[in-house]
Amino acid sequence: MSFLSLSRRSFGSLNAASSSVARAYSTKAPPASASLSASKQKLIPTSGSYPKGFLVSGISSHVKKSGAKDLALITSPKYPCSAAAVFTKNVFQAAPVVASRERLHDNGGKAIHGMVTNSGCANAVTGAKGLENAKEMLEALDAVTGHRRSSLVMSTGVIGQHLKMDKILQGIQESKSHLGDQHEHWMDCAQAYMTTDTFPKLRSKVFQLPESKVEYRMAGITKGAGMIHPDMATLLGTIVTDLGVEPGLLQYALTHAVDRSFNAISVDGDMSTNDTVALLANGGATEGKIVVDQLTSKDFEAFRENLTEFAQELSQLVVRDGEGATKFVKVSVEGAPSFEAAKTVASTIATSSLVKTALYGQDANWGRILCAVGYSGVKEIDPKKVSVSFIPTDNSAPLKLLVNGEPEEVDESRASEILKMEDLEIRVELNGGTEKTAYWTCDLSHEYISINADYRS
Repeated sequence: MSFLSLSRRSFGSLNAASSSVARAYSTKAPPASASLSASKQKLIPTSGSYPKGFLVSGISSHVKKSGAKDLALITSPKYPCSAAAVFTKNVFQAAPVVASRERLHDNGGKAIHGMVTNSGCANAVTGAKGLENAKEMLEALDAVTGHRRSSLVMSTGVIGQHLKMDKILQGIQESKSHLGDQHEHWMDCAQAYMTTDTFPKLRSKVFQLPESKVEYRMAGITKGAGMIHPDMATLLGTIVTDLGVEPGLLQYALTHAVDRSFNAISVDGDMSTNDTVALLANGGATEGKIVVDQLTSKDFEAFRENLTEFAQELSQLVVRDGEGATKFVKVSVEGAPSFEAAKTVASTIATSSLVKTALYGQDANWGRILCAVGYSGVKEIDPKKVSVSFIPTDNSAPLKLLVNGEPEEVDESRASEILKMEDLEIRVELNGGTEKTAYWTCDLSHEYISINADYRS
């Protein structure tokens, strides 16, 4: 993502695991919540604390054949927002990416009053007509908020198809009467982002800053389940806060947060044409006043860390909903010579198809992990210093697989117990420095193939 401006050895016995929730393809309805597993049901919030000054909605414009919600508005009609964004690095950048990038550049990251998002059609690889349509969506949202040249746009869905603009434009106008600031409005909005997602991904939080006694709020929506890999991929995210932040600092904070969250997840290693994470700060908690305007202030540092933790929580929901996934896996790399080296090693492990299939097969094949560490390209690695462990999530003792380059006698039954868990951690200690990082991924199953072999049906 680029920055603005500037086995069990046989899978046959695991068929039951691959027959989980049927996916919602980009033109189909999302699954009924009753069909979700208990672990996913817990991820859907029943209430929230939402930033002041934002009004949101989510409706069906009937772009999706199913009639499911497909058009989301996030607006700040009273207070202008500082805005920042990161976009896909894919050369084939979708029209909404181009249009939003241009708007942010032209506005200098200021005076943004809204975001419109449609799902079901990506408006990607659609030529001059696609860009014209994206800009027409911007103008339509400007009319809703009453502020010219003040909107951003995102789209997600099938690539290579033109938007049904008559439905989109009518939907934007109709959305005006559905805008609100209650939990149900935010939930409607999150549902309208969904494509192959099996549940809406919505989070909110309350936070304070060390130099201010004001209570601030942050809310975020993301979507994505497949074509997910750092630098973004069929992944959209919008985070808003009622804290007032200077635009340049907002971009700086978002870049830091995304490097440690949305750019630290992978489902399948594919990068999309539409990826965007946007951050809007309207200052609504202080009647529009900019509170954070100094890079060296304690308030900025606290905001950046709050944002990073929040972005990590949001991005991990994408991995938990990975297409066909049965496991949520944290890859921790410690003792690296640099943050970049730690991230490179973690990314290489997390995107290895052999590692991911072994996780699905509940096979403690640590050799695949070590192999990925070895071909990661980090030259400072000393094989005699590397240790690898499985860390269970039930607070029981870690299972050491390799210690200082020497293999341990692995208790296969204990390894099987850990690998049956839905959540687990792979920890790699390089013992070559002080830097560390984490990466989040999932396993690779039969269902992933079934979903993506039939995506456009």
